[in-house]
Amino acid sequence: MATIANSTKTARPERALNRRVVAAAVIGNALEWYDFTVFSFMVVVIAELFFPTSSEYSSLLLTTATFGVAFFMRPIGGIVLGLYADRAGRKAALSLVILLMTAGIFLLAVAPPYAAIGIGGPLLIVFGR
Repeated sequence: MATIANSTKTARPERALNRRVVAAAVIGNALEWYDFTVFSFMVVVIAELFFPTSSEYSSLLLTTATFGVAFFMRPIGGIVLGLYADRAGRKAALSLVILLMTAGIFLLAVAPPYAAIGIGGPLLIVFGR
C-alpha cells in the first residue's frame, strides 16, 4: 500500500508537467497557424508591394511560392535543430528556435518594398519566411 501511495505522489507532478508541455505546444502551433492565416489574407497586398510584375498572376504565384517556402523549410529545420538539440540540449535548441523566429519576423517587418530596393525586398521576405 505504501508503494502505491508513493507512486501516486510522483505521478501528479509528472502529469502537471505533461499538461504544461501540451499547452505550450498548442499555443505555439496556434501562433504558427495564425502566421499562415495572416499571410494568406495579405497575399494580394504582398504581391503588389514585393513582387510587381507585368502579370498579376505572376505576382500572386511568386507570393504563393514564398508562402510555400515556409512549409518546405519546416521539416528541414526540424531535422537540423533536432540534431542540435541532441548535442546541446532542449533548452539551448529552444532558445535558438526563438532567436531564429524573432529574426525572421524582424526581417518581414523591416523589409522595404520592391520599389525601394528592388530585388532585395523580395529576397528579404523569402529569407524571413
